[in-house]
Amino acid sequence: MPSTETAEEIARSIRAGERSAVEVMQAHLADIDHFDTALNAVCFRDDERALAEAAAIDGSLRAGNDPGPFAGVPMLIKDLNDVAGWPTSHGSRATSTEPAHNDELAVARLRGAGFVISGKTTTPEFGTIPMTESERFGVTRNPWNTDHTPGGSSGGAGAAVAAGILPAAHSSDGGGSIRIPASCNGLVGLKASRHRITARLTKMTGASTQGVLTRTVADQAAIVDVMAAPDPGAWAVAPPLQRPLAAEVGTDPGRLRIRVSTANAVGIEPDQACVEAVESTAELLEGMGHEIDTTPVEWPDPYAFLTGFLTVWATISAGIDLVDLELLEPHNQANRQSALANDSIVFSESVMQLQEASRKFTAPFGTDFDLLLSPSMAVEPPLVGTIWEGADADPSAPLSNSTPMAAYTALFNVTGQPAMSLPVSMSDAGLPVGVQVAAPPFDEAVLIRLASQLESEVRWHERALPDPLAKG
Repeated sequence: MPSTETAEEIARSIRAGERSAVEVMQAHLADIDHFDTALNAVCFRDDERALAEAAAIDGSLRAGNDPGPFAGVPMLIKDLNDVAGWPTSHGSRATSTEPAHNDELAVARLRGAGFVISGKTTTPEFGTIPMTESERFGVTRNPWNTDHTPGGSSGGAGAAVAAGILPAAHSSDGGGSIRIPASCNGLVGLKASRHRITARLTKMTGASTQGVLTRTVADQAAIVDVMAAPDPGAWAVAPPLQRPLAAEVGTDPGRLRIRVSTANAVGIEPDQACVEAVESTAELLEGMGHEIDTTPVEWPDPYAFLTGFLTVWATISAGIDLVDLELLEPHNQANRQSALANDSIVFSESVMQLQEASRKFTAPFGTDFDLLLSPSMAVEPPLVGTIWEGADADPSAPLSNSTPMAAYTALFNVTGQPAMSLPVSMSDAGLPVGVQVAAPPFDEAVLIRLASQLESEVRWHERALPDPLAKG
């Protein structure tokens, strides 16, 4: 049966000789066999290679070598990212089946830290919608209730971690794709600062970044430390952290000024469960000694923000090897046509407009208040399939249907600020509800400190794992 053990606990047990990396991998693969029939979270497996790499970890430890801090811990990679020797489908029927030549940088860093990569997780085509459903791989389901979505675009990663198939899974976030699955699945998810975790190629002007979904803040911090390795070849890098994020876990954050808002930049009215999660969290934080401030937030102009963001978002398929454009899903055909209709001047002006709005929005952070607390989503996890409502008449409907799920998250991809979803609550329907905490630019440290403090009170990591075979 799946375990609630953390990645750090598994790594310590392997290093101590209590079990082998091969035994851990065998249990992980058995859990995929058992639970993924209900979830559809894993779209590619290479069991033989995974077991061979686990055996190599065991051999390295026996020889007295150090394979890395997470030696022998299983890891799944989101299928928007290259793993050498495996195809990268991007969740699409239109992409090449040729194997990748190199690991994406984040993948290489995870491998270098000792993680054993066993396969890839499902994602919607190109990661353009926040529900993990595609023509290529079908529907991925939420382990808390399989009638509902695990979110997206890192939905396969979220479902796998929430079900206990593994303690952490690689993910990425261009408009909320770490934080949305974190909220839907009751997990911890940090979108790091722009350029904190670099990639071989910067996409969406750096609005998109990679990361990890975990059950604990400690795992989140330690794995992001691994993924945020220095990269002298990058065109842009975030200012270095003063110390590893792992050192911030358990550190007293001091008395923080926390602004609270259930409003959002696009004017979506949130569900009551999402409002209640914020209100109860604010009350808890105030009881911890933090200063709660409900002064209204000055949001960017909604029309200008959405227009600029969607202009950049439309370029999301750039650089992907598309072998048959006719096989693109209709909403992504519409997305691509929208991108092709914009010339370079329109694109550049949209980017500059977003930069100007970002400067104004980020200015009060660290001066008027320290952190912004809000819902992670404006809705509870929707029913599977609802993303496609109206798509027959309007191919772009799935993108507009996405708005309530990304209403609070996408802004911080534009500004580049670090933002984190924390699994503070369960709704009356038995579904996880997260809150988002956003920090000043490049200040992941304060997020980890506060998240660790909240975790010690809410103790979300002690919740019993859901049983996806009993749902839906």
